[in-house]
Amino acid sequence: MVNLIKLLSFLISLSFINEVCSKDSLKQAISNENRKIENIKRDKYRNPYKTLNFFGINKEMKVLEITPGRGWYTEILAKYMKDSNNFYIAKYDPPQFAVEILTKIQNEFEKYFLNNEDQFGKIKYISINKDFDFLNEKNKFDMVLTFRNSHNWLKNEKAEKIYNSIFKIMKKGGILGIVQHRANDSSAINYKDGYVKESFLIKLVEKQGFKLIDRSEVNSNPKDLKNYEKGVWTLPPSLRLGEKDQLKYLKIGESDRMTLKFIKP
Repeated sequence: MVNLIKLLSFLISLSFINEVCSKDSLKQAISNENRKIENIKRDKYRNPYKTLNFFGINKEMKVLEITPGRGWYTEILAKYMKDSNNFYIAKYDPPQFAVEILTKIQNEFEKYFLNNEDQFGKIKYISINKDFDFLNEKNKFDMVLTFRNSHNWLKNEKAEKIYNSIFKIMKKGGILGIVQHRANDSSAINYKDGYVKESFLIKLVEKQGFKLIDRSEVNSNPKDLKNYEKGVWTLPPSLRLGEKDQLKYLKIGESDRMTLKFIKP
């Protein structure tokens, strides 16, 4: 009995140590001075440490980031997961909307991370085909993350298909983390401005089989009025209106965002 208690105490201590080490590694990945300067400046709006801790990321997981844009979160995730060999990116192959700009962004993304493998490790890719299925027969993911993509999928009438495809490539018990520009629940549906109603997105994702288990206000911004000439892109970092009222929009900061955590039951 005494030996059993000692063993349990040892296992609990080991689990605690691993958790502390994992969190320290995440902090180191975020404070990595080799991240792009313009990306580091946006940490105060995007709260990467609190966001990723909320989702429950750890290095033992097989993690997939969906269509990462120019790689703001990828710099952090790839550095954190570098020695685990468990980090993947899903990219369009080929893009089925906004073809010219998405092709350019994806090419620049791949070139940047290829040229910086010493910092971020070798990133592995899976493809999203023309039917918005993931060409990924071998891998089942513990965690899938998508940051500010849902409005584009909704605008192009592909959101249900993509979230259904995500469901299929996840392990049972896997976590889906979503960050998305948040519309007011009283506003009219208009994905072209970049904002999405939280209640609507939750319903859509749960319709594919997921279950919402938590939500966080870590990325909320009550200063965001969500009624701008150029939609969410009026705010930083895009500042689509140029110098027009720029100081006002800089004071508002980046958009109000929902942060949602789902599980595959």
